Parts: sequence; C-alpha cells; structure tokens
Amino acid sequence: MTNVPPLHLTDDRRRQLIEAAAEARQRAYVPYSHYPVGAAILTASGAVVTGCNVENASYGATICAERTAAVKAISGGDNGFEAIAVVTSNGASPCGICRQFLYEFGPEMVVILADEHGAVCWEGPLSDLLPLGFGPTKLAEGQREAARD
Repeated sequence: MTNVPPLHLTDDRRRQLIEAAAEARQRAYVPYSHYPVGAAILTASGAVVTGCNVENASYGATICAERTAAVKAISGGDNGFEAIAVVTSNGASPCGICRQFLYEFGPEMVVILADEHGAVCWEGPLSDLLPLGFGPTKLAEGQREAARD
C-alpha cells in the first residue's frame, strides 16, 4: 500500500466521470450477458478516457469496460490513474481481474460505482477493493529478496 493522500474529487468532476461512463455503457457489445458496463478513467494528466465491455462468443476473449478504458489510456501514453467511474445497471464493482489490472497503475485511485441512474453506490480507494494487492512495489521487493538468497 502507498501512503498517497486520497484524491479529492469535486462534485462536478465526479458527475463528469459518471456521465462519461454512462455514455460509454451505451456502446457496450453484450449479446451474451446483456449486462452493459461503462467506465471512465481520470488520468494524472487530467484526461478522461472511456471504455465499455466487449463480449465474444469465446467468453475468455471478452474484455471488461475497466480494462478497455485502461488500455486506451495506456496506449495513448497516459498510465497514471487518479479515478475511475464504473456504471452498471445495479452499481456493481469491478471483477477481480480488473481490480488487479487497475492496481498496477493506481493502487490509491478513487473508484466510483454508480447505477444506471447515476446514483453513487460506493466510492473509495481501489486498495479497499483489493486489500493487500500485488503490484510493482511488491514485485520489486520480492526480486530484491530473491537476489540476496
């Protein structure tokens, strides 16, 4: 865990992220689950990058909205994440794979979970959704210890 103070989101910025995620949710390709998800990431540079879930008949090839947004941000040169809004019909939280993927780029990023009406169901740091998360710092510590052995 890091000791970075939590980001303070203004009400306007929170609403902007939720609205961007809701708009991205409308573009989800979900012919199998019929469960559209939208995500909007606020990067360290101030950009807002969106993503939606994209399903595939080969279920393992499906990509979640959170990872879609993250990959778009990273491929665009932005790999510091400050916050993410995730919009689903019922305010559900990111899956375990998405939690781990996001942790790589912002363990203390603010996560906002909202339902399809924009109501915030939960807000807090990613580290609360992935306690004792494994990221670059832990990997480097383990590598140093292994090198000493």
